[in-house]
Amino acid sequence: MTPETLAEKVLSATRAAFEALDLDDAVLPTQTAVERPRDPKHGDYASNIALQTAKKAGTNPRALAEKIAEHLAATAGVAKVDIAGPGFLNITLDAAAAGEIAGKIVAAGTSYGTNNSMEGVYANLEFVSANPTGPIHAGGVRWAAMGDSLARVMRASGAKLTAEYYVNDAGAQVDHFAGSLLARAKGEPTPENGYVGEYIDDIAADVLKRRPDALEADDPFEVFKTAGLELMLEDIKSTLADFHTHFDVFFSEKSLHDRGELDKALERLAELGHVFEADGATWLRTTEFGDDKDRVLKNSKGAWTYFAADCAYYLDKRERGFEKLVLMLGADHHGYVGRMQAISQAFGDEPGTLEILIGQFVNLLKDGEPFRLSKRAGNMITLNDVVEAVGVDAARYAMTRNSADSTIDLDIDVWTKHSSDNPVYYVQYAHARTSGVLRNAAERGVEKGESYDAALLTHPRESDLLKALAEFPAVVATAADLREPHRIARYAEELAAAYHRFQHDCRVLPFPDEDTTPVNQARLWVVDATRVVLANALGLLGVSAPERM
Repeated sequence: MTPETLAEKVLSATRAAFEALDLDDAVLPTQTAVERPRDPKHGDYASNIALQTAKKAGTNPRALAEKIAEHLAATAGVAKVDIAGPGFLNITLDAAAAGEIAGKIVAAGTSYGTNNSMEGVYANLEFVSANPTGPIHAGGVRWAAMGDSLARVMRASGAKLTAEYYVNDAGAQVDHFAGSLLARAKGEPTPENGYVGEYIDDIAADVLKRRPDALEADDPFEVFKTAGLELMLEDIKSTLADFHTHFDVFFSEKSLHDRGELDKALERLAELGHVFEADGATWLRTTEFGDDKDRVLKNSKGAWTYFAADCAYYLDKRERGFEKLVLMLGADHHGYVGRMQAISQAFGDEPGTLEILIGQFVNLLKDGEPFRLSKRAGNMITLNDVVEAVGVDAARYAMTRNSADSTIDLDIDVWTKHSSDNPVYYVQYAHARTSGVLRNAAERGVEKGESYDAALLTHPRESDLLKALAEFPAVVATAADLREPHRIARYAEELAAAYHRFQHDCRVLPFPDEDTTPVNQARLWVVDATRVVLANALGLLGVSAPERM
């Protein structure tokens, strides 16, 4: 029995109790949930529905709990119901009902954990969006892993989601990039405000390979600008793909200018009455929506600002039909929150249409000291540096294991260990152990059969593991709802721990001179179910699930 099924039974029993006590069931929720108590002695699951509804119904919570318990105890699969304190329901399932989950998981396979909690949500998730003027740095590594994992989690929860990368291919930073390339191609010093690092030399050389006539062209600057951006974006796309990070759309800022979208956004905002002129410039009155100051759309020289492009881009997303916009920004963009929320409200959208997630910094350590800087990138640590140091799996897992609002100290020595000190190794090893047990069973001719006797799964370690397995869909739904993919990683570690304890205390395969028993077969189903869930959890994090280690 899954927690969701049990919750439905609790709600059904509560309705029956309300009817028996002649109470108005209009106060009952349409859905409820059950939780695992911290102390296993208090049962398998707990519910506070009596406490939630008694006062609204005008009755005593403990008296209501007693009537709910009476009906719930008569439900198939429920062994007993105890009442604690003022009206908590502590529910114990019978072994057969608890053990059924293993079979359901194996039958569901890769779809186990998916849910419909975000069904009908048409969302756009923008993350990374690093300027195409250099390699992705360590901060971008965090968003690449966390953003991609969040996209997977939201899709697993039913959202129709587009993962998007905003390419800042317009503005001064692009001109500085082009000037740097041209200078290096000519063998000249890097210009003021220019970019440095071996990658500038590499791209300048590649531009000349692609366009041998670049220096003799009518406008060499434009040639290096166009070709350089193309090459840098190709490098970024390749790096992200190697990092298992997928984007559905790479959206060009320049296209907004080319299509007149900034004028369109300005006209719309003016129609809504939020635009004004002052000091020769055109402004958006963002203070009306909680921003700390009003923002310039066009400066006194008539040039568009970056903020104007932000307005046009927001409007473009909404006009593409996205109802929920999630934007992931680095810690250095904290000041953008107020102005971006003001844009949303200036266009008439309700609070909550735009969600902004701010991520904190990543510190790389080796031997307890800051990790070396990258020669290729000049003065920054790049995504490729991180991957080279710890590998894709460890890098992705490390970046998604903590909540976005916490700083990460990524110790290279820890994340390259083949021991339980390394969280990703610990989880992957648990998956490899399950695969090894199933492989050994097949080699010895021990089959789990088409079905199993779930009532035989009575050992405390079996019970703990089954309850952990049953929680996975709810964990996925919560991670999607709260935009917290780190919950998947923490769950995977808890599940791995439960499995390691199970395998230590519960012999799965018979000894060579013993016959296969129904208990062996039932435990093989549990092992297979654990393999499925560990693989699915790692998959949501974009991390591999090796069968051998």
